[in-house]
Amino acid sequence: MSRRRDDYENSWWRTFKNWVNGEIDLLAVGMEIQTPKELTGKENEIAKKWESKKALPWEKDKTESWNPDKEEENFQNMRGIRLFRRFYQVMSVILCMSIIFVLLWTVAYLPAFGNAGNPDNNEVSARYIERGLQETGAVNIVTGMILDYRAFDTFGESCVLFIASCCVLALLRIDVADKKGHLSNNVIIEKNKKELGKGTEPGNMSWGELAKRRLEASNDRLFEPKNDLILQKCACVLVPLIFVFGIYIVLNGHLSPGGGFSGGAVLGSGLILYLNAFGFKKTEEFFTEKVYRRLTLLALTFYCVAKSYSFFTGANHLDSGIPLGTPGAILSSGLILPLNICVGLVVACTMYAFYALFRKGGM
Repeated sequence: MSRRRDDYENSWWRTFKNWVNGEIDLLAVGMEIQTPKELTGKENEIAKKWESKKALPWEKDKTESWNPDKEEENFQNMRGIRLFRRFYQVMSVILCMSIIFVLLWTVAYLPAFGNAGNPDNNEVSARYIERGLQETGAVNIVTGMILDYRAFDTFGESCVLFIASCCVLALLRIDVADKKGHLSNNVIIEKNKKELGKGTEPGNMSWGELAKRRLEASNDRLFEPKNDLILQKCACVLVPLIFVFGIYIVLNGHLSPGGGFSGGAVLGSGLILYLNAFGFKKTEEFFTEKVYRRLTLLALTFYCVAKSYSFFTGANHLDSGIPLGTPGAILSSGLILPLNICVGLVVACTMYAFYALFRKGGM
């Protein structure tokens, strides 16, 4: 942990910061800090003592008015702060060393590389390869393993994406009216745009206010993107192709390389391209925050219910009644196809939500 510098006020960074703020003039005084006023006599001596951290509260001049009880209390507070910092540093070192020890201890118990008895040489991988198609109905063994044998782990990954989007929403969202009834940013934006669209005369408002509103209306981050004809024409061609390709990857994840994660990423990129080309207003005609919430909740709920039923029947050696279908057909592999769709929806919605929140603080 880094220590606090005692000469921070005289450091190069502090000098540069004061120069940027206009508090000193380096051309006139070089790299020396100008004090607001010149101190003389005992004041200058006391100031030097306090800057050098050599003066204690009871070493101040007797002629200066000060309260001994208050100074003693301040001294005790500073002592407590120093003790806490030292304790914090010691505990940080102990925690880091403990983590390093646990990791090294775990590594020491790993099996030797290439040993025939290693876990990666057991019957699990052979079971996936030999009976994966028969038990899951998925031609793509990787998808069958992820969404059937290890479906609980995949459900946890989907929940992590949803939790991450909720955290970003809670931290970055700025487009909601507060409890006091103040207008949200989007409402203020629309009002300013309407006033500017009516051709507001300078006589009705100050020139500074008019310039400020025009600047806000042209801000590309908080407001609608500027019309780019080339980008819009390219998006008209590319966005439908991206959506079709993403849907293909999701629906054929159990037949060929692909699945919900890769297909959802493609769908999310298509939404982001459409947003950049046409803006939030046109995107919100078919994809709003309400649609995002409902799609994500529906996908995660269906995933949880479907695999809970599958786990329950499998653990009790019961027939699930869900047909696997004909391997190689689009409607096959039991629950893997609808689960791929659920994962694709969650990934696509999460990607779009991240971009929208980072861009304007809302959806």
